[in-house]
Amino acid sequence: MLLTRKGQSGQRSPDRFSSSLTDSLSRALPTMDRRTFLKRSGIGIGAGIAVSQLNLIQEAGAADDKPAGKAKVEVRRTVCTHCSVGCAVDAVVENGVWTRQEPVFDSPINLGAHCAKGAALREHGHGEYRLKYPMKLVNGKYQRISWDQALNEISARMLDIRKTSGPDAMFFVGSSKHSNEQSALLRKFVSFFGTNNTDHQARICHSTTVAGVANTWGYGAMTNSYNDMQNAKAIMYIGSNAAEAHPVSMLHMLHAKENGTKIIVVDPRYTRTAAKSDQYIRIRSGSDIPYLYGMLYHIFQNGWEDKKYINDRVYGMDKVREEVMKWPPDKVEEACGVPEAEVKKAAETMAMNRPSSVVWCMGQTQHTIGNAMVRASCILQLALGNVGISGGGTNIFRGHDNVQGATDVGPNPDSLPGYYGLSTGAWKHWAAVWGVDYEWIKKQYPSQALMEKSGTTVSRWIDAVLEKNDLIDQGPNVRGLVFWGHAPNSQTRGLEMKKAMDKLDLLVVIDPYPSATAAMAAMKVDGQQLNPNRAVYLLPAATQFETAGSVTASNRSLQWRERVIEPLFESRTDQMIMYQLAEKLGFGKELVAKLKLVPGKGGMMEPEPESMLREINRGTWSIGYTGQSPERLKAHMRNMHLFDVKTLKCKGGKDPLTGYDLTGDYFGLPWPCYGTPELKHPGSSNLYDTTKHVMDGGGCFRANFGVERDGVNLLAEDGVYSVGSDITTGYPEFDHVLLKKLGWWDDLTEEEKKAAEGKNWKTDLSGGIQRVCLKVHGVHPFGNAKARALVWNFPDPVPLHREPLYSTRPDMVVKYPTHDDKMSFWRLPTLYKSVQQKNLEAKLHEKFPIILTSGRLVEYEGGGEETRSNPWLAELQQDAFVEINPKAAADRGIRNGEYVVVATPTGARLKVKALVTPRVGPDTAFMPFHFSGWWQGKDLLADYPEGAAPIVRGEAVNTATTYGYDSVTMMQETKTTICNIERFTA
Repeated sequence: MLLTRKGQSGQRSPDRFSSSLTDSLSRALPTMDRRTFLKRSGIGIGAGIAVSQLNLIQEAGAADDKPAGKAKVEVRRTVCTHCSVGCAVDAVVENGVWTRQEPVFDSPINLGAHCAKGAALREHGHGEYRLKYPMKLVNGKYQRISWDQALNEISARMLDIRKTSGPDAMFFVGSSKHSNEQSALLRKFVSFFGTNNTDHQARICHSTTVAGVANTWGYGAMTNSYNDMQNAKAIMYIGSNAAEAHPVSMLHMLHAKENGTKIIVVDPRYTRTAAKSDQYIRIRSGSDIPYLYGMLYHIFQNGWEDKKYINDRVYGMDKVREEVMKWPPDKVEEACGVPEAEVKKAAETMAMNRPSSVVWCMGQTQHTIGNAMVRASCILQLALGNVGISGGGTNIFRGHDNVQGATDVGPNPDSLPGYYGLSTGAWKHWAAVWGVDYEWIKKQYPSQALMEKSGTTVSRWIDAVLEKNDLIDQGPNVRGLVFWGHAPNSQTRGLEMKKAMDKLDLLVVIDPYPSATAAMAAMKVDGQQLNPNRAVYLLPAATQFETAGSVTASNRSLQWRERVIEPLFESRTDQMIMYQLAEKLGFGKELVAKLKLVPGKGGMMEPEPESMLREINRGTWSIGYTGQSPERLKAHMRNMHLFDVKTLKCKGGKDPLTGYDLTGDYFGLPWPCYGTPELKHPGSSNLYDTTKHVMDGGGCFRANFGVERDGVNLLAEDGVYSVGSDITTGYPEFDHVLLKKLGWWDDLTEEEKKAAEGKNWKTDLSGGIQRVCLKVHGVHPFGNAKARALVWNFPDPVPLHREPLYSTRPDMVVKYPTHDDKMSFWRLPTLYKSVQQKNLEAKLHEKFPIILTSGRLVEYEGGGEETRSNPWLAELQQDAFVEINPKAAADRGIRNGEYVVVATPTGARLKVKALVTPRVGPDTAFMPFHFSGWWQGKDLLADYPEGAAPIVRGEAVNTATTYGYDSVTMMQETKTTICNIERFTA
């Protein structure tokens, strides 16, 4: 059957790709399908033999449409650029053209599997809907310009803004699609421009995870691995639809299920993940804490908690217990709608089937109390003794392919790479690593105070532009904005975002695809005139397939991508663009002071990715990005077959190319991989595991919060330590003073002593302190402390349920009100109680009686501009839609497949198709957040650059979402707002 798709006109037309698919298959490399592969390889045959059978690298067979002769065929190993699972892909390149791909069967992460997005990956490299050359908005239409003109005009505008308003008048939105190297380079770039006004997608997907988890036990990341979840006896997914958001991760869950693991899914919506569960629990959106406390109530009442674990390794659980006892079953059911029997059954399943694991995603993070919800999940696992053990942990699946790495080393407004913060000491550390004088960097900023003050966040750049100047905690309002690989439709308050875009003096979009920003910037609303002084530029960035570098999966494993193809059209790599802009702005020499430059596209120079990773290695001691040298990572990518698919540990073997012995390494050297590469720390597959030596990836909870609180010892109890440790009780983090007190100073070499004097384990650039701790004495450099169930530096030290600002339950608002307003928070006033009270007085719950939530689809990813521009994926889901319960639909006279209007308190009215389904309850509606290209019923095709509009366009749910931000991180509220749904009448 001939595939068809929607053309740019909106009409369905024959797909020229259908014939090319047949041609590609007929010309395929002499490989084999999966069944043949499995049949020939057999159980127990080594992956090396299997690869030799695939025989991918060889002469291509002659094809009728090719000239006579031999084609150069190469296989380049890369990693999928969509979600954060980290699926490896072998890209087959013929004469420089990417002709086909194979999932990597040897990969211990994806085990030879692809999801729909991964299977369609090649099209993202060769896609016809990419931004092909620089463009400028002129009289409402995008016109082609040269790179020289673009760079000259953009840099001139930036310098003018800097001169007249200061560097804080610019805001730089980075990307979770950037490699680790590009992410770190962008943070350095922004620092040298002189501002901390920079951020990226992690702010609006997992910043509450990072803050909540890091403040509980030390590091803000997934504790175990996808693979290790096969060792769990029970798994609870809460606010995670892994089957659609992270499809290949489900392989590991289904393997666990085959071995008897019990699966619980807690979600307001019956998802594809829920379809695989043993118990599905529908909760009211935003009521995660009452539900989790309901579980803890039964755990404490029945004595199912791990009392010894709590005594030895947890601080503050007694305070949590006091709060939990305020949530008997009737109050839990009132708040979240779940009957006692269901809550108790889930609690018993998790308690009686240990080790048990908890998985959460944005369903739990994107709330005004996201930090508290995250910590409640952490507390559940601490109560059950499930952290620091195989099969347990809290396993947080990140969204984009490198959102973990970009968070770790990239453009965060409140820290330098490695979460070093913004203190004088942190700046001096990184100045030394970068090879740039600290005083020079300080002069780039308006003041030392602003240099050490957190910038504003990507979730609030709108207000940084629109807010009254006297209410902003910096000199100017933001006048210039750079969207560097970021989709605006992933942010809330779309109507106000359009106003902010129009007010800017400079808007720059750097992306392989122009993103919804291009259309939003060009469109006119109600015939208004756009800002005549504003300049809008589009710059074509290369994809990650057109460069090399490392990427960090959710489980903290790093993988090295080879360059698959050269940058197509007029695109340039992100690192080349950064370097070229830096030269125009006057700090090109400083940006690459310690980096190697190599010829890139057209012979133009760009920083070498390997050199950029070595700079990360030199400085990021805090979270252990120091041991993953390019050489080690490349050896791992070449020898995936040597790693166990459950433990991720190399069973033994050497890299044939270099002779490097991989024995004992964990795949991808998951951070922390401490010390220098020469120390050969294996990485840490499971965090906080005291049953392993620290040189086998073992560890304890981090001593990051002092040694005592209110007279209570915060260090681990006697007898709690990692196997082989020379210290058998709790101890603080290591610095030069502690090393001397213990008599270990002379274990350092003379050269190490010089570097370590006056330093701690995070700032000793020689790595000597870490070497002595890990290899000589078996202790963890970050100490050995208790986890914190009580986080005294957060607004609610014990997590509290607070109703969303926009709620359909006025009775719950009265009982569980939100926070008080904050007048200066991340440089901006942030409203809580005043908004909630205003909504209550206006009785918005009567006008908008349905809870509106949002989430992912398996076909699309992120803002969707890239995936909706892929014909193979666009074919699978062609319309934006809203899921509505049959009862709610019947009450409104709505039939399945009809157009409806989704209206919210912002004044937005979205025209989408109705999907009538019991997947959502009568009180809830669901919209996917991948769509853009329509604006309240109008198709914006004419506002896109010619030839660069996505195939599928639709309403963005975030055009309609409302105000609301987490009280710690400024995470936006996307999962719980309110709406009404009406029949569409023309």
